[in-house]
Formats: sequence, structure tokens, C-alpha cells
Amino acid sequence: MDKVAEEAEAKDRGWRGSAALWLEGAHALLIEGGVEAVKIGPLAARLGLSRTSFYWHFADREALLAALVARWRETNTAALVARIDRPAATVTEAVLALFDAWVDAQVFDSAAEFAMRTWALTDPAVEAALAQEDAARIAALTGLFLRHGYPAEEADTRARTVYLTQVGYIALRSEEDFAARMARIPSYALVFTGVAPSAAEVAAFRARHSL
Repeated sequence: MDKVAEEAEAKDRGWRGSAALWLEGAHALLIEGGVEAVKIGPLAARLGLSRTSFYWHFADREALLAALVARWRETNTAALVARIDRPAATVTEAVLALFDAWVDAQVFDSAAEFAMRTWALTDPAVEAALAQEDAARIAALTGLFLRHGYPAEEADTRARTVYLTQVGYIALRSEEDFAARMARIPSYALVFTGVAPSAAEVAAFRARHSL
């Protein structure tokens, strides 16, 4: 492709945006107003792009919504499982590494999680996707406890306790003071594992989050 053609193609892409740009805008609308807010017209206006340019990237609104579900799966679940699967010398070190994901919105997007769970209340397909991801996350957490020597039934119960506690925080949109919640981290680790984290593990966690 010669330089003139390359410049023309780049200009063309500019006024059409990109699939990633449209998806990012849709993600913001989903969080702000729920799935009913994710519509092509308002999205185009938000991005300053023409409505017709949307169709260069997505067949229709349903394709965009499917991409939003895929994005959530590939970010929140993947981030969570990656933290769970990290090698750790102790179960408390492993659980504190998991807490990293829930503390850092850049790793685990709680606002998106809430939006997905709200969407699932009115869309059976999203409800099914949510149930599938919940099961995968709980299975990964159960594996964490199994790796650290817990019996199978206890591992499953502890995994559910950890996971459902965090889902509760998200579902209730808890306004708990961040500092207060962070102060409870060692106690949460103790409750979830039955073992108190060491001072060094707590210090490392706090240092990771500049506490």
C-alpha cells in the first residue's frame, strides 16, 4: 500500500472510530445507566461519531451487547482467576493476593460487575452467562483451598464464603469507608482461611496499596 492510500485509510478509520472505542463508550454507558442506556444513537453522540460509522464495527446493537458480555468475562473473571492461581507459600498469602484484585478497580471492575448483575435480572442469556462465570470463579477459589490442604467440602464452603462476601459488597453497593475496610483485611483473611496472616504478609499487602 502506498503512502497516499495509507493516509486515506487512516483518515477513514478516524471518522469511523474503532471497535475498541465503541466498546469502551458502550461500557461507560452500561455502568452509568444500565443496559437500557446502551443505544447506538446516544453512543454515537457521546463519541462524536456518526451513527452509520457504528456499523463498520458491529452488525447491530445485539452484537455490541454480546461484546460487552465478552469484555466482562475476559476482564473481571480472567483477572480474578489469575490472582487466585498465583503461586503462594501460604493460604493467607494466596487470599491476600486475591484481595488485591478487589481493592484495585484497574484489576477487577466492581462497577461493571454491578451493572452485569443488574442486567442479568432482565435478560436470561446474561443471567446464564453470569451463573457460568460465578461457577468458574468459585471453582478456582475451591482449587486454591485444595492446593493448601483443605478437605474438599471445606474448600468448597470456604470458597463460597469468600466469593459471596465480595458479591454482597458489590450487590449492596457498600459505602463502607475504604480505610475501615482495609483495617479489616487481616481479620477477613483469618475468617476465610482459619489462619491468621503473618505480620510480614499484612505489611506486604499494605505496601502494595500504599497503606
